[in-house]
Amino acid sequence: MGEDSTREIYRHLRELADQFEPPAGMSPRFEIADGQVIMMMSPAKRHDLNALRIARQLQPQLPEELVASPIGDVENPAVGSLRRPDVMVVPEAAFLEGAEDEGLDPREILLAVEVVSRSNPENDYSAKTRDYPRMGIEHYLIVDPRDGTCLYQWDITTHDGRPAYRNRLASAFGEKISVRDWVIDTGKLWRYTA
Repeated sequence: MGEDSTREIYRHLRELADQFEPPAGMSPRFEIADGQVIMMMSPAKRHDLNALRIARQLQPQLPEELVASPIGDVENPAVGSLRRPDVMVVPEAAFLEGAEDEGLDPREILLAVEVVSRSNPENDYSAKTRDYPRMGIEHYLIVDPRDGTCLYQWDITTHDGRPAYRNRLASAFGEKISVRDWVIDTGKLWRYTA
């Protein structure tokens, strides 16, 4: 499929998603990937707490022009994807660029962090590990409260004609991990309860 047809399908899906009214109990949040609109369930409390704790740890380490944000869409119509990381490090000015209804440019995202949900872990490990390098996001951290592990991926290369992360580093909750120039103390994160 060519870039023009991918952009056209994406535009149509974005218009459709913007008009969708979610059922009761569902968040109005959505993502777009693989030619589909993906409705996002409201995350569990520990999921949100972990995202908040990661953002709080990152923010004091960042220069004034950067923010550790738990909000914002990241979109790349050329690859047909709109994603919503749980936390991202991005220049604050990126929120002022472009049209009001556009997502952030993924090439401006310095780090995307996903906290794995119980209901759909494949989305973070498989789909987003494929989509983020295609979108141009150089650094991606997966935090998994199901088993207390983290997977940091970075340095986009081309593998079999597709962008992919060259480097991966696994760690466990309790460790201090370095991502880019920043440190996250995973001992301050919570695992899901049984």
